[in-house]
Amino acid sequence: MSTDFQSARAALGARLRELRTESGLNGKGVAEVLGWQRSKVSRLENGKQTPSATDLEEWARAVGRPGVASELKGRLVGLETQYRSWRRQLAGGHRARQELAITETTAVRLVRGMEVSRISGLFQTADYARHAFEVNAEFRRVPRDIEAAVRARMRRQEALYETGRSFRFLVWEAALYVLTCPQDVMAAQLDRLTGLVGLDTVEIGVVPLGAQLRRAPGHGFWIYDRRRVIVETINTEMWLDDEENISLYERAWEAMAEAAVHGPQAQGLIRRARAALRLT
Repeated sequence: MSTDFQSARAALGARLRELRTESGLNGKGVAEVLGWQRSKVSRLENGKQTPSATDLEEWARAVGRPGVASELKGRLVGLETQYRSWRRQLAGGHRARQELAITETTAVRLVRGMEVSRISGLFQTADYARHAFEVNAEFRRVPRDIEAAVRARMRRQEALYETGRSFRFLVWEAALYVLTCPQDVMAAQLDRLTGLVGLDTVEIGVVPLGAQLRRAPGHGFWIYDRRRVIVETINTEMWLDDEENISLYERAWEAMAEAAVHGPQAQGLIRRARAALRLT
């Protein structure tokens, strides 16, 4: 989790502690009023746990300040707008998040991205996407609306063929070898990626494993125009729209772009990865 998120959550916890202190209650007292474990009160006040909206409403009532609930929930919304847990986003399955991706993609003209361990959803075949959703649903233990999610992901790709849009993506060569699907599915995926290299709206750069880099690849991210950066972690998706973070990720993208190869050279690396597959 990012330091910014931790700081914001700690500030919310400090506000809860302030309200409790003003009410004359100690930690044990507020826990008894709410019927909570004392440890939960401690975690919330010390910014170690993210409260729910209901937690905040109950806290406001317990300290005799029900009117402050709207302020507390406003702080929580600020956290959740930037830091969206996968547990909540995927509570009903993957389709809703894919439809949101369609909205985000069609609202911008330039998308820049970096992938280090997989093929971007914008370039996935239906079979590759299907396996990706199945793996993720099992890992996260969320509903399996696989086919609806695949259809939504395929609809998002229509933007690749629209005049006036530009998709500039970097792929670390290692991602071409990561197998989370059957080898024949990966072979078809790599064929698709090779074909997209020549599309006029798409620029795909492959960063060779042996390339001299200014910085390590780190993790994947997507820059939408200069409006927003989206970064995925295992448990959270971060939506960052402040100038400092946008500039930071632009520098990270440019640092990797310097080492990338394009056109026939990129196709050559993709074909080499495909040739390495042990197809029967």
